[in-house]
Amino acid sequence: MSDKWTTANIPGQRGRVAVVTGANTGLGFETAKALAERGATVVLAVRNVEKGEQAAARMTGDVRVQALDLTSLDSVRTAAAELRNRLDRIDLLINNAGVMYNPKQTTRDGYEMQFGTNHLGHFALTGLLLDLLLPVPGSRVVTVSSTGHRIRAAIHFDDLQWEKSYSRAGAYGQSKLANLMFTYELQRRLATHGTTVAVAAHPGLSSTELARNSPAVFRLPITLVAPLATQTPAMGALPTLRAATDPAALGGQYYGPGGNFEIKGHPRLVTSSPQSYEVAIQQRLWTVSENLTGVRFPVMATGIQN
Repeated sequence: MSDKWTTANIPGQRGRVAVVTGANTGLGFETAKALAERGATVVLAVRNVEKGEQAAARMTGDVRVQALDLTSLDSVRTAAAELRNRLDRIDLLINNAGVMYNPKQTTRDGYEMQFGTNHLGHFALTGLLLDLLLPVPGSRVVTVSSTGHRIRAAIHFDDLQWEKSYSRAGAYGQSKLANLMFTYELQRRLATHGTTVAVAAHPGLSSTELARNSPAVFRLPITLVAPLATQTPAMGALPTLRAATDPAALGGQYYGPGGNFEIKGHPRLVTSSPQSYEVAIQQRLWTVSENLTGVRFPVMATGIQN
């Protein structure tokens, strides 16, 4: 595989339909923009429709906007129902939106904000839309994780909602570890179906709005170091785009920047933390996520209800 993969390597996407969450800014915007430029019909699934319309106006091609608030499972269900009415297929579902290092907050359903938004919202959305992907050869679910999945990260089944104590970094790490475990378990369940695959990606350190909730003590160092240590959102979106479009990408793979420590650079295959591959935890997280969201995934080719 090329060490210098860029948007020029994206195959033509005409006739394909992509849904990208959080696509009005940052990594999501660059991901959606690149797919639209290659001919895909792109749906920007965003919390703020006005900002989504403004983002769509800055793109070329067939770009549409869908209201989606991942902090509300009712909104996720409504968005999924509306997308099912608007679309007859989905080729790419890109679970990109996220929050990072929030002060302690909860979603509208009472779940810790980072876990609820980054993982549970996307888990539910994927389950509600998956039957629009399953009949489509070459369809993919791409979920964006982070190197933060290695930092103070574990799935705290005894306190998933951080009610006993709260750590911004720990809660973020849990949510990003959950993104990977979801991808790997989803791929296991999809493997016998033969059409749709699940792939993960991370952007390295990119200069986006995501870190705006970092503790005040970190903001000045981040501001000073950012120009040297981070890459542009356009570069940060490349691992996601490669996971979504590279014909050589396989289910269960993970893409990130190819530079030192995966901080920046052109995308390549990377590996996640050892604990992210623990099957028993993946499966337990899946069951817990079904119970918390009330979403059951469609029957796969095996005939087993997931």
